Amino acid sequence: MRVAALALTLLVSSGCAVFIEPISAPAPAPAPASATLNAALPPVRFMLTFDDGPSGADTNNPTEIILDALADNPTQKGIKAIFFLQTRSSDGGLSARGRALILREQAVGHVLALHDGSPWGHRSHRNLNDRELEQSLRDGLADLNPVRGRAVTLVRPPYWAFDARTLAAYARYDLAMVLTDISANDGKDWGFKASPRRFIHMASEMRKVRARIERGEIGVVDGVIPIIVTFHDTNTYTAAHMQEYVQMIVDKARAAGLTPAPQPLYDEPLALERAVLIRASDINGRAAMVPWWWRWIQW
Repeated sequence: MRVAALALTLLVSSGCAVFIEPISAPAPAPAPASATLNAALPPVRFMLTFDDGPSGADTNNPTEIILDALADNPTQKGIKAIFFLQTRSSDGGLSARGRALILREQAVGHVLALHDGSPWGHRSHRNLNDRELEQSLRDGLADLNPVRGRAVTLVRPPYWAFDARTLAAYARYDLAMVLTDISANDGKDWGFKASPRRFIHMASEMRKVRARIERGEIGVVDGVIPIIVTFHDTNTYTAAHMQEYVQMIVDKARAAGLTPAPQPLYDEPLALERAVLIRASDINGRAAMVPWWWRWIQW
């Protein structure tokens, strides 16, 4: 028997087995699973959201760098995002640079939303007493509503921490709570800024989103499936890699078998706000819209 007429196949399992099989004509390659999924599902569109800003840094300001990247990048120009703001942070919204950046975000068409309105720093709303929570919401809205020219509609709780009491407080101020589908894991509460596994992580997150879409957990809004992605605009590493992140989102969506819309990211603020308000109204999806490590810590 000639060696050229044989193929060796190594099968590795609990042990290591070797068997020999004759060479035959290669079978036609099966259609990739993504092709079937692409044909079956509506296109997706991504809404970028940013927490903890604005940065008050005088040099190498990450919020400013991100705003420039959203306005002009190779993937899509004129992207509009939602900025969940800390309006009275001494090194952010309360600083002169921070206030100027909030005005700029509004002027160029981004959606201003509330993260926290207290001077106490990035504290969980669940850990604030009733008076502190009310003051934080009231002051934050007093800071943002005049800039926005109409009432702020969105809030994202620090650390994703909410309960019946905080939800009732949000409702009193007509605020819809927004969580997330994908988190870039770029928060810097423990000093981390770089994301060396960002490609692997984004691919994994996108596959989880695909599974939720297949289960019917994320609906269609205006002909597309809106997917919420979260970054932190106080992270200098995120800012330096923002263009890369935008392209990564689109690439990893395709790799996961999803079809990005012709405009893969939102570029019109009213459509963006409408879509996120609809997503926020889905109370049954909240458990899946908190990053898993915070679910483990808090619930």
